[in-house]
Amino acid sequence: MEQKRQTLDEYIAFLASKGFHFREDVLGFIQFGKQYTGAEDRLAVMALEMTLKVQKQFDGSFYISLLEQLKQQNITTRKQAMAFMKEKGLL
Repeated sequence: MEQKRQTLDEYIAFLASKGFHFREDVLGFIQFGKQYTGAEDRLAVMALEMTLKVQKQFDGSFYISLLEQLKQQNITTRKQAMAFMKEKGLL
């Protein structure tokens, strides 16, 4: 699924509609990571999506680390994020 200007809250709602629910502490941590890194929603959505694909569940430290790396690498598109993940051997 390509995210086009989808907010983080919209993506979380999309996941919930597909049966993937997060506990309140996890939702708080996802928002914390976004604010901690100063990432935009689009980047947080990419990091959350990639975290779930790679880890098969939410892993907070992986999410934060990935979010920091995506921001540091100035990644702005899903295509760039996928290429980065492949380059790092994560996909």
